[in-house]
Amino acid sequence: MEEFHRIRRLPPYVFEQVNRAKAAARNAGADIIDLGMGNPDLPTPAHVIEKLKDTIGKPRTDRYSASKGIAGLRRAQAAYYARRFGVKLNPESQVVATLGSKEGFANVAQAITAPGDVILVPDPSYPIHAFGFLMAGGVIRSVPSEPTPDFFSTLERAILHSIPKPLAVVVCYPSNPTAYVADLDFYRELVPFAKKHGIFVLSDLAYAEVYFDGNPPPSVLQVPGAMDIAVEFTSMSKTYSMPGWRIGFAVGNERIIAALARVKSYLDYGAFTPIQAAATAALNGPQDIVDFNRALYKKRRDVLVDCFGRAGWTIPAPAASMFAWAPLPEPFRELGSLEFSKLLVEKAEVAVSPGTGFGEPGEGYVRIALVENEQRIRQAARNIRRFLETGPEKLHNVVPLAKRG
Repeated sequence: MEEFHRIRRLPPYVFEQVNRAKAAARNAGADIIDLGMGNPDLPTPAHVIEKLKDTIGKPRTDRYSASKGIAGLRRAQAAYYARRFGVKLNPESQVVATLGSKEGFANVAQAITAPGDVILVPDPSYPIHAFGFLMAGGVIRSVPSEPTPDFFSTLERAILHSIPKPLAVVVCYPSNPTAYVADLDFYRELVPFAKKHGIFVLSDLAYAEVYFDGNPPPSVLQVPGAMDIAVEFTSMSKTYSMPGWRIGFAVGNERIIAALARVKSYLDYGAFTPIQAAATAALNGPQDIVDFNRALYKKRRDVLVDCFGRAGWTIPAPAASMFAWAPLPEPFRELGSLEFSKLLVEKAEVAVSPGTGFGEPGEGYVRIALVENEQRIRQAARNIRRFLETGPEKLHNVVPLAKRG
């Protein structure tokens, strides 16, 4: 039976093949150390949970909420931007609460994209950055994800050779999956560049608070004039260990924020009010948990880089995000990232995300998430050491089977 039109526009979900391998291994009794999905494992702060409990059952809290977020939550997000970035936001017209940053990106695509509109998207990148616009009827043109001087020359070529002229460019720093970080000088160049060419900037800043070098990642909205052309997406998931709560934000340009709010008004009634109240408590309350989580992720990063390196797999140390972007070990590079990832589940009981799932330039890499404790990371390294010592020449009976799958 023929697939529906929008489904045909989506490629096969690469990560599902690894998920099937994980499920098969677990069904066979394997203890899989899952470093694949970026699903934070740290506990939500106690005072946030208490606020949820206190709010549930109070008058009116079980009723429909506001699709753009309750007023107190939007004010709390504006206050966060003021103290963290020195950026002043009007919570009524420049802030929308979303059901996570992923939903925000998908719905802003629905809000601003006409059929055939061209969107410039970094490659490799988090899938929603491209496929949100593809599902909305847009056309994707890939640009590099690394924030180097070459980024702007490539971006300019893409703009000059795109018909119609691109509508927007997506940026994501700290980057998922590559962990690249951009400094404020990059945004100081990006904003006038975007204005010159008449395009919007859509910035994904989900990992704003997960950094390890003492240099907090900036916001594009810190650049004077950015509010004219830029919208930024943030998330409670990583900063406050609230992934399942599904709370994020879009902030910035009033025209785009109004369009997003209008689309959302037709699609949802916002998150459950007690969840929004709890998220407000997270933003307004003590921030020591943010520092604690950052330090913990840094310890995990250091353990990963050290132990995997001693196991025979050199992992570049990420400066930010909760991911390491790792080239395949030399003997396995011809195998490709998907088959290597499946083999790693089968033979080392370790799950990672194949780089090809983030775009064609991701081939030859895997993304490793810092979502297991230090003991489990060390165990993963021991498993990988045994796997690498076995070598691909001794796995000849497995590799062809994996390729056929």
